[in-house]
Amino acid sequence: MLILSRKAEESIVIGDDIVVKVISIDRGNVKLGFEAPPKTLILRAELKEAIEQENKKATSQASKDVLDVLSKRIKH
Repeated sequence: MLILSRKAEESIVIGDDIVVKVISIDRGNVKLGFEAPPKTLILRAELKEAIEQENKKATSQASKDVLDVLSKRIKH
């Protein structure tokens, strides 16, 4: 992991087309601004984890449903 220190209004460039700018720092809160191509998905880590969990649940339920259907077809 790369760790960088930045002050308010300073930026970090990622690759050729992503810029992360420190907008403000106030009482332990940091506001960041992101400039990236429109197709670049930017998510908070906890939201990404929640989406992944929901996808796993949906996949496992879909797999169970498919197995139930196949099992019924085999029995007939």
